[in-house]
Amino acid sequence: MSVANRKLQQQVPEGYKQTEVGVIPDDWTVTQVQDVCGFIVPGRNKPRRLDGDIPWITTPDLVDGQTVYRSRSSLKVTKAEAKFVGSKVVPEGSVIMTCVGELGIVALTGCEVVLNQQLHAFLPSEKINSSFLVYALKRQTSYFYTVATKTALPYINKDNCNATPIPLPSLKEQTAIANALSDVDALITSLEKLIVKKRAIKTAAMQQLLTGKKRLPPFDQTHTGYKQTELGEIPEDWEVKLIGNAISIRHGRDQKEVETQGGIYPILGTGGEMGRTDTFLYDKPSVLIGRKGTINRPVYMESPFWTVDTLFYSEVGRQYSAKFIYYKFCMIDWMAYNEASGVPSLNASTIEKIIQSFPVNNEEQVAIASVLSDIDTEINALEQRLSKTQQLKQGMMQELLTGRTRLV
Repeated sequence: MSVANRKLQQQVPEGYKQTEVGVIPDDWTVTQVQDVCGFIVPGRNKPRRLDGDIPWITTPDLVDGQTVYRSRSSLKVTKAEAKFVGSKVVPEGSVIMTCVGELGIVALTGCEVVLNQQLHAFLPSEKINSSFLVYALKRQTSYFYTVATKTALPYINKDNCNATPIPLPSLKEQTAIANALSDVDALITSLEKLIVKKRAIKTAAMQQLLTGKKRLPPFDQTHTGYKQTELGEIPEDWEVKLIGNAISIRHGRDQKEVETQGGIYPILGTGGEMGRTDTFLYDKPSVLIGRKGTINRPVYMESPFWTVDTLFYSEVGRQYSAKFIYYKFCMIDWMAYNEASGVPSLNASTIEKIIQSFPVNNEEQVAIASVLSDIDTEINALEQRLSKTQQLKQGMMQELLTGRTRLV
């Protein structure tokens, strides 16, 4: 036995064995997909008519790891049209996977479907849990790219799909693993839906509060009506002003002379943080907007910072709330003010000449910004929880699909 093989054997824990899919428990086997699944060849033609009731599924209809239901696709075909396409109808409970372009996007079918030529379908036998197969295939993405035909778009054919090696525990353990991972997926899906809902609530709140259509207490008690302006109706106690009356747009500066490894202040560009410095360019609340490149993503800063020349910062007037103006900036279609045919660009004077409505009372500006900021805080907390849950799922897949952690 070679030295390398002896070292490898020493690294395999007792009760485990080295296989082509890695180290797995002794009581697991390694099988090929074709040994536990049937296969349906995808259609070769485009459907002529889309007036049926069976979803015609293409790659954009798949969401990795999620079940495909009838509502996923607005395109429907009949069984006769499926025959013309050249594909059998894929039954409910099958596993479908992308085989062209972005390989290894895997989903279950929650109804009968017909596939285009960029998708493959596996029909799990009684030897394998269909949800377990989804997770097992998702771990083989690197394998798919290794065996793929190297054309303009990578392509994995039927034979390579069927020859995909996967670990195979007992059916009972497969089901336990699939259930555990499905529970985490359900949590991820619920968090994603909640984030979408919160973002929609924020958008509605911005549209109402930043235009004065809805007033917060106690300012709603002093509300006397609306007046007509060039921006439409605004409250009587609001005013229309040039942005330049509220803030002054300032240019960033070259960071080369101030950049310091491990500095205490961020150096910011349109793409985010570019470095650190011990010298700040501005140390008061400010709204930042791209001068060149990414011009449609305003940034709010409360702590000291340095900006490079591609990123404007602003000096905010004493009677105005920087956070309120930031949310105003988020409502502006900045691409409409683009002044370049190539790389998008903004001009400081153009920004300052844009008109916006402002509450005369600074306290109302602060109150509106506070409500929207609270929603942002909730969204950020949900996004952090989602990120941690996604990381947890990756760790669980690594542990459960290799048998390092056993559920039964």
